[in-house]
Amino acid sequence: MTSADFAVAPRQDLSLRTVSVSAPGRLHLGFLDPSGSLGRSFGSLGVVIDGFTTEVELTAAGCDRLAADTPAAEAELDRAAAHLQRLKQRSGRHAPLSLRLRRVLPAHAGFGSGTQLASAIGRAFAEWHGLELGTATLAHWLGRGLRSGIGIAGFDTGGLLLDGGPGPDGLPAPLLSRIAFPPAWRIVVVQDPAHRGLSGGEEKKAIAALPPLPQAAAAEICHQVLMRVLPAAAGAEFAPFAAGINRMQQLLGEHFAPAQGGVFTSPAVARLMQWFADASRSGGAAIGQSSWGPTGFAIVPTEAQAQLLVDAARASERAAPQLELHIVSGRNSGAAVHDRIAQPRTR
Repeated sequence: MTSADFAVAPRQDLSLRTVSVSAPGRLHLGFLDPSGSLGRSFGSLGVVIDGFTTEVELTAAGCDRLAADTPAAEAELDRAAAHLQRLKQRSGRHAPLSLRLRRVLPAHAGFGSGTQLASAIGRAFAEWHGLELGTATLAHWLGRGLRSGIGIAGFDTGGLLLDGGPGPDGLPAPLLSRIAFPPAWRIVVVQDPAHRGLSGGEEKKAIAALPPLPQAAAAEICHQVLMRVLPAAAGAEFAPFAAGINRMQQLLGEHFAPAQGGVFTSPAVARLMQWFADASRSGGAAIGQSSWGPTGFAIVPTEAQAQLLVDAARASERAAPQLELHIVSGRNSGAAVHDRIAQPRTR
């Protein structure tokens, strides 16, 4: 694809124009078949969440400039600069721009930080130049979606998402199902800043070193997702949803344990999640780890139950001091894009 292939919407290039993008985080609930027992690898289930976002902003500049508003965002400036240059090369649009990272998701923690940063920058760049480019194309340009397509689809739509794994063409995985996450359900997100999940080359090496997930286990995961998790979410039936997620997480946690030091990457998260499971046994909870962690999650049917779990964990000191606990909702909408012209100041 060349720049001549793009549909371009004409825009007036004004120095007071700002394009901003706010992209939501996601939780990766697990792979369907990471070993490709039938020939197609991975396939992912995930949910987009409120409360965790990446926010970027583009404005005109005399020369390319990058800035960050937080220490975490500053750590992502090199990657952001590489994305911006790649977008210019692929699109043929080389006008200088100022890119500001207002906020970023926690890196290597299971929120899809790399994909959301790339997608947010890509969408802001396309909006700035009036280029009609899909998120999957932008992500492919920037090297995202090599295993999971949940973050890419979630950027566009939000919700509870299922993808079919990347194809042989190297393009991001196709979206197979999108279901609105029940609005009453809540997710207790447990972070351990002292640990980092695997990513990049380490992630590839860890996956390659594991034995293949048996086909019978992959088949059971697919059955749990197709006949328990998805229909239960569609009908807001919490008990079968939780049972399906818990079984999926058990099978995958045991498979990946040799590469991540246990079913959970963080021992502190593991202890708290076991306590959550015991404490919520009567009402039920869907408990697991997002991607390689260290972030854990407990999905419960009501706000009151989520608050009860968090309050009890803190009161009983079951939550280690370094752990951060947040109650969030599922998000049924994708990224927010704003293209605005500031009013000139008058004296």
